[in-house]
Amino acid sequence: MITVSALNALSRVRHAFFTRETGISEGLYASNNCGFSSQDDPAKVQRNRIRAIERMEMPPEALVTVAQQHTTDVLLTDTPWPLDKLPVADGIVTTRPRLVVGVLTADCAPVLMADGKAGVVGAIHAGWRGALNGVLANAVARMVEAGAKPDRIVAGIGPCIGQRSYEVGAEFYAAFTEKDIDNQVFFSSSRREGHYMFDLPGFVAKQLARSGVREIMPMPCDTCREEGRFFSHRRATLRAEGDYGRQLSAIALER
Repeated sequence: MITVSALNALSRVRHAFFTRETGISEGLYASNNCGFSSQDDPAKVQRNRIRAIERMEMPPEALVTVAQQHTTDVLLTDTPWPLDKLPVADGIVTTRPRLVVGVLTADCAPVLMADGKAGVVGAIHAGWRGALNGVLANAVARMVEAGAKPDRIVAGIGPCIGQRSYEVGAEFYAAFTEKDIDNQVFFSSSRREGHYMFDLPGFVAKQLARSGVREIMPMPCDTCREEGRFFSHRRATLRAEGDYGRQLSAIALER
């Protein structure tokens, strides 16, 4: 698992961006696939999730995830939901100690946030659609509702697809620049005419900063290129592999 120093500095907070390593899944899902939405053996996925949370020294039954659908919805909770009744959302916030909130990704940006003084943590799934439409601002607002202050929130942006791997078309570019012409700074030219290379972690960081978050720490990872460490939707799509695993990113308050 990977951590960021800014979140490590918070005494009451534990967090982890897990890689694809040290799990028990096989084949396309080797080895630490934590995503039930894949076609992997659910029993192996569950065991991977249990082992991951145990590595955080937290109770495995306390892991809370949601049915992610690239929405802008962020939920506040103090209890886990049954796995067969997960609410649709793309972010979770809690103030309850030893409740582990987590998101699953495979190129999208996992964002873990905490206000250690207020005792508020959050986990956000930020794909391009959610980031563009406001999931990060909604997450900060939900944390503020729970007692946090934006300028005290520390945010870690976990492993996601890097700009050199993220080629997009003209329609994608237009969606961002029509929203805000200044968004053009997150695009560079591609070798293919009419295409661009998009900086997802840079855009996510900008949205957090616009919401008042001052301490933002992105990771210099590229899930698409680093096959030995990360699952990647884009890599699997380019290879026509049919499916792919998901990384878990999680955060919790200590007592």
